[in-house]
Formats: sequence, structure tokens, C-alpha cells
Amino acid sequence: MSVGWIGLGRMGAAMARRLVDAGEDVTVWNRTAAKAAPLAAAGAQVADSVAGVAGSNIVFVMVSGPADVEEVVAGPAGLLAADVLPQVIVDCSTVDVATSASIRQAAAERGVRFLACPVSGNPHVVAEGEAVLVASGPYDTYERVRPLLGSIGKSVIWTGEGEQARLVKICHNLYLGLLVQSLSEVTTLAEKAGVSRASFLEFLNSTVLATDWVRKRTPDLLALDWTPTFTTELLRKDFDLGLAAAREEEVTMPLAAIVLQLIQAAIGRGHRDDDFLSLFAVQAESSGMTVTAVAK
Repeated sequence: MSVGWIGLGRMGAAMARRLVDAGEDVTVWNRTAAKAAPLAAAGAQVADSVAGVAGSNIVFVMVSGPADVEEVVAGPAGLLAADVLPQVIVDCSTVDVATSASIRQAAAERGVRFLACPVSGNPHVVAEGEAVLVASGPYDTYERVRPLLGSIGKSVIWTGEGEQARLVKICHNLYLGLLVQSLSEVTTLAEKAGVSRASFLEFLNSTVLATDWVRKRTPDLLALDWTPTFTTELLRKDFDLGLAAAREEEVTMPLAAIVLQLIQAAIGRGHRDDDFLSLFAVQAESSGMTVTAVAK
């Protein structure tokens, strides 16, 4: 089985590397060709166009947003315009339900199966084999692709025949943004009241409220290290998608609406390309507090 991969950003590169390391026959393509060099060194083949990966049996797509997916799959120079087509397209990007359904239809018209398969995790989590994937689409297509998905992450959950996986991932990222803002608020309160950030987080991480994610990100929060795993701008995109879905379903989301404005404030203060954990910096500044880094 040959595998194609489109999109070698931080997440895409980490996921593709899992397949290369598992011994799969992988051909990759990325707009910025230099990003393919580490995978080429690891054993992947590098295509010079989208058409160069279209002949693979199964092609994965991992790009930033809806417009990017439409371009590389259904655009004039996309996968579906190639002379030789893949049998299955697996899209791991975070996009809205309507875009996913449109691309699924375009693929079906060309006789290509389509699986929506977003992923939970950052590049470090993926590299450790701890990512969790959520899939939706025809079950037989899912069953065919599942061994590859098992090489990427520790578990895969199938959620239905349509676009259910898209909404699951959007809800996941809404919750993640709410979690980080909540963590930022209580940590700021504790620290401004005289409790060391390290002591407060050590306590929190020892209680029933602890999460693996907060534990893993505690060193970054102490060091004020905003090296991106997932940027504030990408989080804003996902909140836009989530609130649009909420409007469509007539679901009230007052907390998410407020956090979107706080994400916007972080971008306005220069944290666009920083890790979204930088919401803590904005919370501290807004509370009149100057924070300093603590060694990891």
C-alpha cells in the first residue's frame, strides 16, 4: 500500500514521520519544499507537486484550514484534478462540516473515498505516539485506513458515516481554549495574591482537577515559553468554526464567545504566532501583574 502526504507543518510533519518510521511507503508534498527535507532523510520520497502524490493508494491531507483543504483536494491543481487518482483521501485538518461535506461530494464524483480524521495532540504528543484520532465516513473506508491511523496515534474513534468527526474536533478545541483561559485566570489570581506560580501548579496538578495536558505544559507556563505547538491564530480559527456551528445548531455558548474575544486580545498584543498558552501573559498583563520566568 502506497501512502501520500500533503502538508508538512508542525503537526503534518510529525504525523507523516510516524508512518515513515513504521516502514510505510510514503511520498510527501508541501508548498515550502524545504520542510520535506527531514522526512526525505528518514526515507520518504518527495513529490514536486500535488499530482505527484495523487497516484498513492491512500493520501493524507493535513493543512491549516478550509480554503487550504479545498485548494489541495478540489482545486484546479488539486488531488481530484490529477490524471491518476488515489483510492482514499484522509483529511486530518480541522475544518467546518459544510466544507468537509462539499469535498466529500467532489471526491465521490471522481470515484474517490473520503475519510474525515482530525487529530488531538500537539507535535510532541504525536511524536511520542500518544495522539488520538477521530474519524467519520463509510465504515469500510475507515476499516481499510485504520492500520495506518494506528501507526500515527494510540487510539482512533469512529463516530459515524458523515462529518461527525469534524464537529467532535471543533468541540475539543473549544474546550481546550476554555481550559487554558480558566487556567490562566486562576493561576494569575493565586500568583498576584502571593502564591508562587510553581507552588500553585504543583498543588493543582496533584488534585482531582489535574489533567495530563496541564501537567505536560506546566514547565512552559513556568518558563513563559510560548514556542508554538498550536498558535493563537489557529485557535481563533477554530473558535470561529465552533461558534458558527453553535449558531447553526442554535446552541448558546456564552463562555466560548467571551474567550474568543480574549484570544483576539492576545493576537492584538502580538501573540498571533505564539503558542496559545500565551493567553496567560495577556491575563497577567490585564490584571496589572508583571510575571517573570521560572526555570523549567
